[in-house]
Amino acid sequence: MGEEIGSRMVVVREFESDKDRERVEAVEKICEVGPSGKLSLFTDLMGDPICRVRHSPAFLMLVAEMGEEIVGMIRGCIKTVTCGRKLSRTGKNPHLSPKHLPVYTKVAYILGLRVSPSHRRMGIGLKLVQGMEEWFRNNGAEYSYIATENDNLASVNLFTDKCGYSKFRTPSILVNPVFAHRQRLPRKVTIIPLNPSDAEALYRRRFATTEFFPRDIDSVLNNKLTLGTFLAVPTGSHTWPGSERFLQDPPQSWAVLSVWNCKDVFTLEVRGASRVKRTLAKTTRIVDRALPWLRLPSIPNFFRPFGLHFMYGVGGEGPEAVKMVRALCGFAHNLAKERGCGVVATEVSSRDPLKLGIPHWKMLSCDQDLWCIKRLGEDYSDGSVGDWTKSPPGWSIFVDPREF
Repeated sequence: MGEEIGSRMVVVREFESDKDRERVEAVEKICEVGPSGKLSLFTDLMGDPICRVRHSPAFLMLVAEMGEEIVGMIRGCIKTVTCGRKLSRTGKNPHLSPKHLPVYTKVAYILGLRVSPSHRRMGIGLKLVQGMEEWFRNNGAEYSYIATENDNLASVNLFTDKCGYSKFRTPSILVNPVFAHRQRLPRKVTIIPLNPSDAEALYRRRFATTEFFPRDIDSVLNNKLTLGTFLAVPTGSHTWPGSERFLQDPPQSWAVLSVWNCKDVFTLEVRGASRVKRTLAKTTRIVDRALPWLRLPSIPNFFRPFGLHFMYGVGGEGPEAVKMVRALCGFAHNLAKERGCGVVATEVSSRDPLKLGIPHWKMLSCDQDLWCIKRLGEDYSDGSVGDWTKSPPGWSIFVDPREF
């Protein structure tokens, strides 16, 4: 579809890899992302502009073309997720305790909207969003949502003022550097790797009613980018008997998380740092190498491309669940160190009590990421929760690693 902007025609069409790859990469390289007022991050998509959505059940990438020049792009995907829960009894006996079951809906996600700096404020971003929403509706999506920085006024205004989205959730992005030394794990915590089948059973039984939980969690856990799912339990209190027996008689406290290998999808690079900050960061690395027994928190070299691991499915139960999560984060740090990553990241609800167990650096993190949502049509979810966009936030949220 084409529309005249000024004196030139802008065409929004589907991305064609052989034809568009190099021109899309050129736009990506001049579009920096990151919270304003902090160090900006440049994302390199490893030569595959659509790689960050291709692991989703349905995905699309559109480009905006002006003459022979690509001036913008947008990515989107569609999946089925939990939007609420309903009560169901475990049998016909009315005296049995009710059980919560997930309510699913088909939701679309917009990722990676980019417009060339020289072509902004011309309505190109709006045209890209409208083109993506048309594809969403044609494929049965009931809601569309996006994530943006809370202080990115241009992005927030585009979606809330011009596209009809409303502010919905404010999760926290927590980022921790991967240091030159391994993290020491507590002796009183045992970490057990789970196979995908056991991990799926655990997630579906304990977290399927969590908001945004993907119904195809098995596809996520079996994806080659998932490096594993890990369970933390008190040492000596439990051995792994299989998912069914574990769920019937779990220890008093436990925690779980999975690790997604973003390093094989894209790399990041910090730009905009002053010479003083670069020198300070280098000094911490020099001191750490000279005095390794001090185990100083040195700053990795963020000023050249680096990879990250994303922790997803963070959850747990019991009075020591925060301690268990902290141990799992240390384990994930060591895994990232072995694989040459610069940071470990996760995203959780800002209300989640387990957030206290996730180590992070404030200068690299975002306390309030902003998710905006829009209702595209009638809600046909099983056991409708009404208009999901008006529902209050819960204590936790499931962040799909395919969209990070």
